[in-house]
Amino acid sequence: MPHVSITPGITLRRAVPADAQALADAQIRNKAHLAATEPYRDASYYTAAAQTERITQPQSATWVLDDGERIVGRVMLTGIVLGPLCSASVGYWVDADHRGRGLVPAALEEIARISRDELGLHRLEAGTLTDNVASQRVLAKCGFVRYGLAPRFLHIAGEWRDHVLFQRILHDDPPAHVPK
Repeated sequence: MPHVSITPGITLRRAVPADAQALADAQIRNKAHLAATEPYRDASYYTAAAQTERITQPQSATWVLDDGERIVGRVMLTGIVLGPLCSASVGYWVDADHRGRGLVPAALEEIARISRDELGLHRLEAGTLTDNVASQRVLAKCGFVRYGLAPRFLHIAGEWRDHVLFQRILHDDPPAHVPK
């Protein structure tokens, strides 16, 4: 995937293993900012090796938001399943210094396009903490619809936290393996 301009000066591009150290640096730089919404991460997570593993793991795809000097965000599809489900979970974060600039909605729109047109996915899902109203607004703005609540879904900030679940249906065509 070529670089896609998300906003002036910010591009979205597929992450490659050579991005691992820059991703680790971005995670370190944003550790305090993300602590309230992300699971606990041990020290090994903040290394190039761990980030390389995340970039290259099967059934996932990672993109980075890049300002030309450093990585300022990440969007990741995990649990990519084809066949009759054709679905993935999407997670994202943006650098504390880049919040409120419309980066995540623009990136999610591009990821939805890629998921539909290039990956053949039917559906994307996302979950947010019940009190993460900003992320819920982003998802709604991007066409995600709330469809449920997952009690005690993830262990965050020392406790099992409930999450609001969202989905976006990308198309209603049959899966690629089924004749039309």
